Parts: sequence; C-alpha cells; structure tokens
Amino acid sequence: MKKGIKQLIEEANSQIKTLSVEEALALHGTEGVTFVDIRDVRELERDGQVPGAVHAPRGMLEFWVDPDSPYHKEVFASGDRFVFFCAAGWRSALATKAVQDMGLENVCHIDGGYGAWKKSGAPVEERQKKGG
Repeated sequence: MKKGIKQLIEEANSQIKTLSVEEALALHGTEGVTFVDIRDVRELERDGQVPGAVHAPRGMLEFWVDPDSPYHKEVFASGDRFVFFCAAGWRSALATKAVQDMGLENVCHIDGGYGAWKKSGAPVEERQKKGG
C-alpha cells in the first residue's frame, strides 16, 4: 500500500483547520456557521446528533457540494462557514480536505468528532427514525 489511512489523515490535518470542541461550541448556533454531520444515518439514529446540524452523508458529500452536480444542495452555496464532523474526526478530516480541494472555502472540522462533542457535555439531541 502506497499510503495508508493514517498517512492520509495526517496529510489532511496538516492542510486543514481543526477546531477543538470548545472552539466549535463557541461557533454553534452562530449566524453564518453551518455544522455538517457526515456520519451514516444509522449513527445519527443510534447516537444522537448536534442540534441544527445539516446531515450530509460522507458518500454523497462531494456530489452535494459541487454546484454542477445533479445532486447539489444549496446549503453548500450559502457562503457560510462550514464545521464538519464525524464520529471521531477521521472521516471529517478527509472530507474537509476534499471539499477544500474542490474550492469550498471557510471549512474546518472538529477534533475528536461527535464523540468528543458529546463527551464534553455539548448539546445533543435524539434523531427520530424515519418511517416505521
């Protein structure tokens, strides 16, 4: 293997902005700041979510960010500052680097992800399962 996941994450983290939970919490609920949860929907249903966060599954993120994609979501054209997070900060590091490379500006991610957010006592809420 030329590059393992550890090296990819280290490279991403060296090129992106990483916020501590405290820094992210200070931004939470601020106008012009959008929190983006890239975890799988099953993780949200099982573990809860950050209030007000936009859910953008990791597998669709680049398609939702690209304005030329048929799957584009307008939230990513808002000009907001975006704070990405996943469960532990690994996927969000890679995702932040990917969208930054695409030209999405003012992006960062949370060190330790949702796990660190929740452990710190920051606000969380239950996600309602759709259907059934």
